[in-house]
Amino acid sequence: MKLKFGMVGGGNDAFIGNVHRIGAQMDNLSVLKAGCFSRNFEKNTETAVEWGVDDSDRIYPDYKTMADRESVREDGIDFVIIATPNDTHYPIAKYFLEKGINVVCDKPLAINTKDGEELARLAKEKDLLFGITYTYTGYAMIKQARDMIERGEIGNIMTVMAEYPQEWLIVQMVSDRSDQATWRMDPARSGPSGCCADIGTHVECLISKMTGLKMKKVLTKFERLPNESSLPLENNVQILAEFDNGASGMIWTSQVAIGHETDLSIRIFGDKGAIEWQHRAPAELKVTKINEPPQLYTPTRDYDSIGCRRLSRLPSGHPEGFFEAFGNIYRGYCSALLNKKYDAHCETFDFPTVEDGLFGLKFVDACIESDQKGNIWVEIE
Repeated sequence: MKLKFGMVGGGNDAFIGNVHRIGAQMDNLSVLKAGCFSRNFEKNTETAVEWGVDDSDRIYPDYKTMADRESVREDGIDFVIIATPNDTHYPIAKYFLEKGINVVCDKPLAINTKDGEELARLAKEKDLLFGITYTYTGYAMIKQARDMIERGEIGNIMTVMAEYPQEWLIVQMVSDRSDQATWRMDPARSGPSGCCADIGTHVECLISKMTGLKMKKVLTKFERLPNESSLPLENNVQILAEFDNGASGMIWTSQVAIGHETDLSIRIFGDKGAIEWQHRAPAELKVTKINEPPQLYTPTRDYDSIGCRRLSRLPSGHPEGFFEAFGNIYRGYCSALLNKKYDAHCETFDFPTVEDGLFGLKFVDACIESDQKGNIWVEIE
């Protein structure tokens, strides 16, 4: 049995839409049947045909028409994927939830906590499955790290160090291309935070999924670089964090770090060992036990945890990457939905939920408050 899904957004040559489409269908658990891929009629139709939506009645002019019609079809979609700009996530997700349709939404969940809380409440009230695509949590070696930490292999976590430097914004400042900067730096479309909401939330969720820890409070400094530029939102963020087990942490995220494309990395230090992971080498996990030589773990090996091996599709030594990470998130979501709707008895896999998305919004709120009040400690409520 396969789930049927539809998409809102993803057309207009947006790279993330195709990543969602491929990820959702990677493990043959679901198939694309409907969509409103673009507000441009020609582009909408072109995308639908290219992506295999062969029923013209299910190529919709807008998301409301799509939700209205799909919700009353006997063969209607089981879930919708939302791959649109940030400011549209809330109204689109709300409308589909109200029509009784399960949702997968690109992060962020919404652009403010109030809207995020409403979406979480609606999903719970209507007993619908709501997933959020925090991409980096989908890598197999993240699961390996979590399993090793839960087994106590590095002892009690004392410190977490994470960074996510990018250069795209400062590059666009001096180039003729400004498509990303135009909406990502617009508070009306991105919300009250730039860099922190955009990539800081990725780091927060990755730490949570990798360690099992939750941030308790933060001390944050926002910067608009270079030289406190006239940009309306921050593009460089430094965060001190305290976790619920008492551990400390430091996070740096930047969109103006020249020489860095997508250089997410995390180091976790326990009292018996340490674990390190880098997005540029996602198939490698460096593990060092106290007073022992470093070890390098890779996927699909006998020494890996069962959970890690289940998230790897290729034999050891064959690289898997961004698409597969997305595929693992959808594998978890689709398996859970098949079990829920059709009692399919699929293997279960972890995936980020609406509650993770809501916590991310609260994390951003606390960071904003900390910065605005002169870089003080603020509890994440």
